[in-house]
Amino acid sequence: MTVEQFIDWAMAQPRGRYELYGGRVVQMSPERTEHIEIKGNAYLALRMAVQKSQKKCHVLTDGATIRIDGETAYEPDAVVYCGEKLAPDTIIIPEPVIVVEVTSPSSEARDAGVKLAGYFKLQSLIHYLIVDPDDRLVVHHRRRDDGEIVTRVLESGDLVLDPPGLTVSLVDIFPAE
Repeated sequence: MTVEQFIDWAMAQPRGRYELYGGRVVQMSPERTEHIEIKGNAYLALRMAVQKSQKKCHVLTDGATIRIDGETAYEPDAVVYCGEKLAPDTIIIPEPVIVVEVTSPSSEARDAGVKLAGYFKLQSLIHYLIVDPDDRLVVHHRRRDDGEIVTRVLESGDLVLDPPGLTVSLVDIFPAE
């Protein structure tokens, strides 16, 4: 199945969320409330960072599709793209700059493996954030100017996402329990 066929098929489904892995449809698992809250926090923290920076960037929550190749498309928990605002009927985000995945027991291996490799196939992608609600940490993968991917693990403090010039505090993603 191609990404275009997948989008047509997924839009016709009465419910459920899906991703496309190498031409194969994979249904996404139901989410725990903690997962939903953390991905909402990540979205809001990024949105506040964009507003504070006054950069011409836009933040979307889950539902946006990222095309990796002709037969692979993921639906991250949050995505940031910069430039002009996309048309309201856009489904595939053409040039993501930041992608966020919140791990769950069913997604952890994919998020840190095949999705990590897939997202960085996109030349526009600079930051891939894997948010772990159980350990309350963020694994920040960043593409340097020379193309090398470097990784930092943050348990507290600020997450600097430059470019595009955003700063997110981890207390906004993981509020006090």
